[in-house]
Amino acid sequence: MSRKKMIKVTESVTRPGRIRSMGVIGDPGCEGLGTYNMKVYAGALEESGKDDITLIAGDLVPAGTRHHYQMIQELTETLAENEVYTLRGNHDTGAYTEYFGLKNYALLADEFAVVVLDNAVRSFEEEGLTLLKEVLSMEDVERVIIAFHIPVPNHFIQNCVSEEEFTRLKNAFAPWKNKVKYLLCGHVHSRFEDEVEGIPLICTGGGGAMIEDVSREIRACDVEHHIVHFYMEEGILKYRIADLPEDGYGRERGDRVLRRKLEETVQGELLAHFKYLMFADRAERRGMGRIANLFRALAASEYYHARSFYSVLDCPAPFAESVKTFVPGEEFEYEHLYQMLVEYAKSHQNPLAEQAYAGAASAEKVHASLLKQASDMEHFAEETIYVCPVCGYVMAGDAAPERCPVCGGPKKQYERYESQAL
Repeated sequence: MSRKKMIKVTESVTRPGRIRSMGVIGDPGCEGLGTYNMKVYAGALEESGKDDITLIAGDLVPAGTRHHYQMIQELTETLAENEVYTLRGNHDTGAYTEYFGLKNYALLADEFAVVVLDNAVRSFEEEGLTLLKEVLSMEDVERVIIAFHIPVPNHFIQNCVSEEEFTRLKNAFAPWKNKVKYLLCGHVHSRFEDEVEGIPLICTGGGGAMIEDVSREIRACDVEHHIVHFYMEEGILKYRIADLPEDGYGRERGDRVLRRKLEETVQGELLAHFKYLMFADRAERRGMGRIANLFRALAASEYYHARSFYSVLDCPAPFAESVKTFVPGEEFEYEHLYQMLVEYAKSHQNPLAEQAYAGAASAEKVHASLLKQASDMEHFAEETIYVCPVCGYVMAGDAAPERCPVCGGPKKQYERYESQAL
């Protein structure tokens, strides 16, 4: 029988033996356990498999039901390459202990210790603080990581426990402060490094949840999904942050049959998305608002299905380099493919196809131009984009023509897209 990877902790002090490294994954599941997010978590488990053990720094699931815990447990058992320990996050309610055991516990490896404390409700439990004192007082314990979910007060964010709660924690470790090498937390869907009370604080929440803006200094566009590696080197407990490549986990891409079926499924879902949107437009024009609303909702559902399937296959470039990768396709369409098809449709007297390809070619040329500008994301200045809903032509800038230059559609029908200020 294969050994379970996801550990249910039953003893407050566990000695797992010779462990020299630990990978830490923050907040994999609080936004849902859909495929799109779980691909990041799969990549995080793959990266963390390089270490001796893994610790998930809370928010394994969006809500603490047995259904969600069973999902994350089964996925982890399939993908993990080492033993996985958990700590409780604010989303990990309900049946947490049934699946993962104690909320406060300590792992005493040969060269460092990890004390896991539950502060999911923004307060430290007394039994956890007592355990911390017990571990720190042990003569053979020299290096300790104190791990919890919600950050203590720091220089970057206000989303943390109170000063009073931090004081309780400080009082617990004060007599042995020199042994505390790191404070480790999650909760924030980003990452930052700070120092509190002279101790390094590492906040990591990049193991599945979408990265968010934390402040003007910590922006989502500057932070990648990631994990944290702790490791021993020449008698010193160190750490490094490893960004997860967006073309990382790809087990399914290696199965030729499954890959082909996934590609076919994406095409089917996107076709359904398109067909439902078209029918919604027809229904709206006939005054059937409720029917139109239903089909727009169904179209959205089909899009998200397609996104899930495509995310399994997707192998994107790093975000900062991604925009320019879309330019060659747009250029090929308007310079070669669509021009060729315009000529073919014209020579075979198919005027509607000719018109559609010619109009699309005009739009694709604008697409390519805008994408080239947007390749320098920091300096892209266009805040307002218009799309003609009749033919799909794209116009940028505050002033748009009264009529679409391709099909003549009126300005009043343009769809307006405006960037959201941070």
